[in-house]
Amino acid sequence: MIKPTPNPPQHEDTSPYESLDSTTLHEAAQRALDHHFPPSQAEAKKRKRTLFTVSEDVNTETLLANASEDMLGISTIAARLADEVDDSSRSVALTISRMADGVYLLIERALDHLDQPEMAAIFAKQEGKAC
Repeated sequence: MIKPTPNPPQHEDTSPYESLDSTTLHEAAQRALDHHFPPSQAEAKKRKRTLFTVSEDVNTETLLANASEDMLGISTIAARLADEVDDSSRSVALTISRMADGVYLLIERALDHLDQPEMAAIFAKQEGKAC
């Protein structure tokens, strides 16, 4: 009797892939990845982690004067809000207003100190280094 299919071919029990070196396989995989997903040529530009920045050339008096005005504005907004709400929200708004008033006073005192001779010498020394 004749078989319709031939006998399976004789083969070794070892896999042909066992003889390959793992570094060769790694290099081949890396080449395939580089072909399909080429590495970007330009490195990504690092972003600053801040949303807002302050110019470096702005002097301390200007910074404090602007902070003073901002704190006065925050205090005013919080005080008006406290007039329009009740209970615990009113307490929170009043607390914010009072804290802003306190910070405003601290900034005003710092502005007063800028006129003192010791501070003028410090600022003159700092501006001398910056130039």
